[in-house]
Amino acid sequence: MSAHAPTTPEGPDPVTQLARRLGTKDAVAIGLGSMIGAGVFAAFAPAARAVLPAGTGWALLGALALAALVAYANATSSAQLAAQYPVAGGTYVYGRERLGEWWGYLAGWGFVVGKTASCAAMALTFAAYAAPPGWERPVAAAAVVALAAVNYRGVTRTARLTRWIVAVVLLVLATWTAVVWAGVSGPAGSPLSDGGAASDGGWAVAYGVLQAAGLLFFAFAGYARIATMGEEVRAPRRTIPRAVLLALAGAVVVYAVVAVTLLGSLGLEGIAGTTAPLAAAVEDSAWAGVVVRVGAAAASLGALLALVAGIGRTSLAMARGGDLPGWLSAVHPRFAVPHRAEVTLAAVVVVLVLTVDLRGAIGFSSVGVLLYYAVANAAAWTQTGEHRLYPRLLQGFGLVACLVLVVTLPVAAVLTGAGVFAVGILVRLVRRGRR
Repeated sequence: MSAHAPTTPEGPDPVTQLARRLGTKDAVAIGLGSMIGAGVFAAFAPAARAVLPAGTGWALLGALALAALVAYANATSSAQLAAQYPVAGGTYVYGRERLGEWWGYLAGWGFVVGKTASCAAMALTFAAYAAPPGWERPVAAAAVVALAAVNYRGVTRTARLTRWIVAVVLLVLATWTAVVWAGVSGPAGSPLSDGGAASDGGWAVAYGVLQAAGLLFFAFAGYARIATMGEEVRAPRRTIPRAVLLALAGAVVVYAVVAVTLLGSLGLEGIAGTTAPLAAAVEDSAWAGVVVRVGAAAASLGALLALVAGIGRTSLAMARGGDLPGWLSAVHPRFAVPHRAEVTLAAVVVVLVLTVDLRGAIGFSSVGVLLYYAVANAAAWTQTGEHRLYPRLLQGFGLVACLVLVVTLPVAAVLTGAGVFAVGILVRLVRRGRR
């Protein structure tokens, strides 16, 4: 590794490194908690609107399959890189090591800024389900503080709480699926039947499928949290690749079941016409609606918990590399966490949830995430010898797919993302000039 992080064969110098306390089960739980989050309750509606010109459920399932395939390619790249560089920071570190400082910086900047907005969005989503009217913002802020406190006390507590949250969400989704298929909400028939819209055919359909895949990919991107926390995983060369692929496989199965169930219950137009499709699918059952609200609230908390942990580790790595203030690189002597980075992040997110509504940030976050993985794929392409665990073809496909999906996202999201990256470039130029 380069000079920006003091190293031993296992990573940074033991005085400043994080503690390796996560096993495979812990890492898988963190990955699942990141992926089976609020996205499963919210991402299908905008994706269905994107593919509505196709008029059939096949288009939505095709977009989901494409998102899963791109996620698999990116997951293998992240796992391969994390096995060689088992330190905190994820693609920020990989980009610096394999491609150069600027590429790593852009990946890290996009991740930290985009995911900070996602933290605020997840906190507000949780409060929308859990708080009484008028109390959403205070409850969202309290959730951020509480989860930051859990993260502050050590990564094993983060993993333990994540396992409980994942268990609750999976139980809720299993109950919801059983209720829908039992006929409580009157399933509409074949999950792949005509959604009611006439197919426009041609480019409009293809563009819609690509845009929907980009939006659904946002929901799968949580496996990166395992790689980002690579400095805290035991036996990283074996554990990280295994945990990444297991977590991704589990998430794909869950999303596929939910997608087919939604299509069978609401049809494509019904999904596109609501902002809460899982709740709409059981609107005739009061108790099932309550169950969905509980699941959505828990999923939002799980995603927020994993986001805080991931952003803290990336901020730690960027501080080590000189791209964020150096005092953020401190590691707590007892709890072995980047405590200053996590406290600072919590403070920023609390300010955001008290002042702005970022629940529409999914498009912008998708831009940042896709470009983050484009850098990861490009970095993995350069690996050789014993460090190459997967065919280079996967990394090439992942790189091209990420770039294609970026340009098919909603124009407003792409322009916002471009503006954020332009600000990031300016910030780094100013910092370098001062130094």
